Amino acid sequence: MPATPFDWIDDEARRRADAGLVRRLRPREAEAEPLDLASNDYLGLTRHPEVTSAAADAARRWGGGATGSRLVTGSTALHAELERELAAFCGFEAALVLSSGYAANLAALTALTGRGALIASDAGNHASIVDGCRLSRAETAVVPHADPEAVRKTLRGHGGRKLAVTDSVFSVDGDAAPLAALAAVCRAEGAALLVDDAHGLGVLGEGGRGALDAAGLAGDADVVATLTLSKSLGSQGGAVLGPARVIDHLVNTARTFIFDTGLAPAAVGAALGGLRLLRREPERALRARTVATALYEGLTAAGLTAVRPDAAVVSVRAPSADAAVRWAADCRTAGTAVGCFRPPSVPDGISRLRLTARADLTDEQIARAVETVRRTAPQS
Repeated sequence: MPATPFDWIDDEARRRADAGLVRRLRPREAEAEPLDLASNDYLGLTRHPEVTSAAADAARRWGGGATGSRLVTGSTALHAELERELAAFCGFEAALVLSSGYAANLAALTALTGRGALIASDAGNHASIVDGCRLSRAETAVVPHADPEAVRKTLRGHGGRKLAVTDSVFSVDGDAAPLAALAAVCRAEGAALLVDDAHGLGVLGEGGRGALDAAGLAGDADVVATLTLSKSLGSQGGAVLGPARVIDHLVNTARTFIFDTGLAPAAVGAALGGLRLLRREPERALRARTVATALYEGLTAAGLTAVRPDAAVVSVRAPSADAAVRWAADCRTAGTAVGCFRPPSVPDGISRLRLTARADLTDEQIARAVETVRRTAPQS
């Protein structure tokens, strides 16, 4: 067979296979799957009748798609309604809805920095933040994980725009960033603070208002938040929240907002339905944290190495990438779906199982999940 320009892909595939890092799509059925501790459905709202009905109603009224970018035909009254309610719930002056949390991070980082700017980015940040830093054309310094003093040293002395960016809750181990200390450092150094609250919204803060609410930083003039609508709110999409002038600046300059098709009306409707349900049932946030603690305590009591969760992510260490894949597969076979994190998704190179605490899990389901993970654990 003659050589082709893509023969190098076969070499890459062999290297991935040798390292135990092959990834495959696994379509799920619409019917009930195994006990789900793999998704990000923290509050159990994705299939809630109010959320699905809100999605269907929005699609019937506004159509199956947004029809264009937000600045052309892709903004509906429903988008504006979600932005107002989201900003008010989280305690910010304004909000801007985008097609994903990934797009929201790219929008905020590229529009608020640029050439000559300096970004201090936590070593544990999500890939969307990493990519946003790369696209921003700013100088980016990757600082040690959850280390405000390292951020201070990085920002000190820079004469141009400067910004520190961090996840509020890190998706690998589920630990929370020291937001109050980071905000104090940023203020002392004249820098803005950008926080990705994807894993905090719906779980932390009063009634699930997020990590910035919990830290007393929501609505501050030098703080901007990004978040996703696809986790606690049971929908899809992302948003940037902050001062009105920041949001107006993004509308005019953020390429992932200007040139992307607007979020589909069904997703907007679902997110509104989820937000209103959370506002009415704030106890869901506490239940998600309670479930996470119960999972952690059960796993560690069984002799497994888990990280104490600060929100709803529970991480369990695996001995290798291959072992993590087999462990996750064995859990699924036994009726419990769990996440499997391997390099390059984990910045420290340590493979893990990741369990998602959901507010709608019963005590019996928690016990069953712990027992399944324990029983299928790789032998040392």
